[in-house]
Amino acid sequence: MRELIGWNVEVREVRFMPELDAPAEKPYPFLYAMRIWNESDEVVTLRGRKWVVREDDGETVVVEGEGVVGETPFFEKGDEFTYNSYHVVAESATVNGAYFGETATGEAVFTRIPQFRLEVP
Repeated sequence: MRELIGWNVEVREVRFMPELDAPAEKPYPFLYAMRIWNESDEVVTLRGRKWVVREDDGETVVVEGEGVVGETPFFEKGDEFTYNSYHVVAESATVNGAYFGETATGEAVFTRIPQFRLEVP
């Protein structure tokens, strides 16, 4: 698997959202807005994701799955995909990870999710 240069990720917004549902053991919900776009000459389909959430108390949660928000977006050069999602934490946390894709020739590729913080106010 190789990193596909030109398949990019931007964390557009991270916002503490206390009005969202959260369990008592992880009472702090955060909305995050993501943008994924393709500047490479390769066609790629997003197949999966892996998020690593490292809470300040030392707990690490790894979230993996197919696609993103129930979709497997297809990217030709110039295409982009944006979405919002949320995550709950027990306290502040650092987040990073990767999106995994497949090129038109079937090659497995990835792009990194820039590190960001879920900071409880």
